[in-house]
Amino acid sequence: MEPTRAHAEQLDAADPLAAFRARFAGTDDDDPDRLLYLDGNSLGRMPLATPAAVARVVEQEWARGLVGSWSQWIGAATRLGDELGAGVLGAGPGQVLVGDSTTVNLYELLVAGAAARPGRDVLVCTADDFPTDRYVVAGVAEARGMTVREIEADLDEGLDPAVLAAALDERVAVVVLSLVAYRSGALADVVAVTRAVHDVGALVLWDLSHAVGAVPTDLDASGADLAVGCTYKYLNGGPGAPAFLYVRRDLQAGLRSPIQGWFGQRDQFAMGPEYVPADGIERFGTGTPPVLGMAAVEVGAALVAEAGIDRLAAKARTMTDLVVALGDAWLVPHGVVLASPRQAARRGAHVTFAHPQAWQLTQALVDRGVVPDFRTPDRVRLGPAPLYTRFVDVWDAMARFRDVLEDRSFESFPAERARVT
Repeated sequence: MEPTRAHAEQLDAADPLAAFRARFAGTDDDDPDRLLYLDGNSLGRMPLATPAAVARVVEQEWARGLVGSWSQWIGAATRLGDELGAGVLGAGPGQVLVGDSTTVNLYELLVAGAAARPGRDVLVCTADDFPTDRYVVAGVAEARGMTVREIEADLDEGLDPAVLAAALDERVAVVVLSLVAYRSGALADVVAVTRAVHDVGALVLWDLSHAVGAVPTDLDASGADLAVGCTYKYLNGGPGAPAFLYVRRDLQAGLRSPIQGWFGQRDQFAMGPEYVPADGIERFGTGTPPVLGMAAVEVGAALVAEAGIDRLAAKARTMTDLVVALGDAWLVPHGVVLASPRQAARRGAHVTFAHPQAWQLTQALVDRGVVPDFRTPDRVRLGPAPLYTRFVDVWDAMARFRDVLEDRSFESFPAERARVT
């Protein structure tokens, strides 16, 4: 049966997370022309508390405290890492560090992991993984004289565990995978993959960027080795917000960062002539931490922790089920195809649809006040972040999607994707 708007309203009325919406900017529900934002998996909304948190650092800690505020800042990367680990990632203290970008963190952990598996000359990734992951893997392999074993993954259904198993042998040093596929939202099985990789003596490095804050990660319980992720999507840390890295505690002593920065030095302020890595997670520190950015991340991460990752994941499943059901009823008759796993348990918090004119459809939706995302080659991606998106927002956005298809207004938009500079 086709879901009605009344059904969406009922879901909102019963939503235990409904009150969080008012704690974000741009959520004025009295505006009939309100923007329907379904791109929270690219950039999250700004929490209302963020400007004050950043201003406090600027106006008090920096403007008044000056260099004396370093006593508060010096351990911020570890302190915030512990908060993120406890509230969001399922990681105990001393295993998460905040700072740098996802790309830098990925490079750092991949090189360290490869070096910790001497005699192995293969790195594994999937052909459909996020570009920066594949680029970093290729660059590290070239620099170290290793081989990349790039395995196929279905654009819609994600990685087949049997395909991964066939690619694993005693030559593999590190496997790099995304927990949630950036294009389709397909969800990998952390426990099963980790077990398979460990069976051949290799390490697995997870990219959690499209998962953290929307689906459970449970890093410690899953036995994960290494992980990285961004904080500007479901964690709502803002554009360019610092990323995080995770290194399981028992692996830390055996891994050495290839970026020997002074924030990873054991006795940082001794200013000694030689680099000696710190004993714990701090050894993966590089340069001066992005203090202003971390202030924003702390606000967003605290909101996610308060909401609870299990409740967020449950809402995401129900919300994406609604997207799929409405897509079946309204979009499929117009030639649109579901390009994500149909079962909620097999996908993250976004849903993708395929259409030959996906770029034009994306632009037409933006013109109608709906913000989705376009992904090559022919996909419209919808990411209703569960922390602040309502079910009626999803219903209304899908109704506008249907209208754009029915009136063919998307055909008036340029067929070629413009280059953003």
